[in-house]
Amino acid sequence: MGGASRWWLHQSLSALNEQLSGRLAFFKGDAYAMIDKLIADTGASAVHWNRCYEPWRIERDKRIKTRCKDNGIEVQTFNGSLLWEPWQTLKDDGTPYQVFTPFYRRGCRARNGAPPEPEKLPAMPPLASAPKDALPLEALALMPRVKWYGTMAESWTPGEKGAQARLDEFLAEGLHGYKEGRNYPSRPNISRLSPHLHFGEISPRVVWHTASARGIAEGWDTDLECFCSELGWREFSHSLLYHFPKLPTDPLQEKFNAFPWDKNPEGLERWQQGQTGYPIVDAGMRELWATGYMHNRVRMIVGSFLVKDLLLHWHHGEQWFWDTLVDADLANNSASWQWIAGCGADAAPYFRVFNPTTQGTKFDPDGDYVRRWVPELAALPGKQIHTPWDSGEKLDYPKPIVDHKAARERALEAFGKTKG
Repeated sequence: MGGASRWWLHQSLSALNEQLSGRLAFFKGDAYAMIDKLIADTGASAVHWNRCYEPWRIERDKRIKTRCKDNGIEVQTFNGSLLWEPWQTLKDDGTPYQVFTPFYRRGCRARNGAPPEPEKLPAMPPLASAPKDALPLEALALMPRVKWYGTMAESWTPGEKGAQARLDEFLAEGLHGYKEGRNYPSRPNISRLSPHLHFGEISPRVVWHTASARGIAEGWDTDLECFCSELGWREFSHSLLYHFPKLPTDPLQEKFNAFPWDKNPEGLERWQQGQTGYPIVDAGMRELWATGYMHNRVRMIVGSFLVKDLLLHWHHGEQWFWDTLVDADLANNSASWQWIAGCGADAAPYFRVFNPTTQGTKFDPDGDYVRRWVPELAALPGKQIHTPWDSGEKLDYPKPIVDHKAARERALEAFGKTKG
């Protein structure tokens, strides 16, 4: 896990332990040996868990299941993190969808209908005391040694209670107007539920059905359908990872194996630090560093800038996001970077190169988002904040690292070399 995810997991486990009256038991070491010992120590007759879909976890869980069954231990696994299983959303010929719209409309909705209702909250069962050899949470050493996460901690409340509070806030302030407002980073029309979903603090079924109840009651049908389709994108990413386990490393479109990526350590570092000279890009990268999060529209802008303006491999972006995002998720991260690079499923065409200045003036027209995260430009008015090099002001802000028009032509030329 990356640093931001490790911070979140520590806080989430701490919150869960508190809910369980301090009886959550922590262990560290070989999973197979630990589970064998726990079964022996407790006299357990069954093991239950929620399924995971990352390739290495699937392999690990298969081995645990076989090991338990061979020893007469009952195993039950459940879907606790997706709306539908990846094997429930296939085409009629049994192959996986690689285009989102038919995946969602036919593979998900037409084939399966609405996702199942969430189970009602059960009564708390009696809890066993933690085994004597259980470790304290701190022994997992999840917290980063360097305390860079101070501003990130101010932005989030990890844990089930925090997840429910975030859902309630979104339904009250963000669902109405979601379809249009989600594109504007200074508006409240984003759910910010992704880290809570990733860490299992709230079920996507709860999110789907709670949002549906509110949206239908208020007559926000268009906004609701758009929001539910975004949950569908999450399903699509997990389906792709399940059916194409090399998604994190290999382009789904094999022709991109021959793509002439550039090597530019200085450009990569300036992108990471939010010093590219393009305000909307720099605002996004600084928001990411400060909060562990970035608005979705801005993720597309900064991603396009990295792989098309700078011609740097999407692996660099994927790895940076993996370390710095609190919602770093293998399926979402891999599928989204392949999408923006033009080499994945249902990908944005490579010739679609976002103009960072145009994107900034369109989706941050008053400059509120840039002004918050790039304070050295705060004095510039309105749209001028997106073209500081034309302001005539002496600013403590870098000149653009590349000329976008020339960078676009270079990207299209590079793409042309992959067609033959």
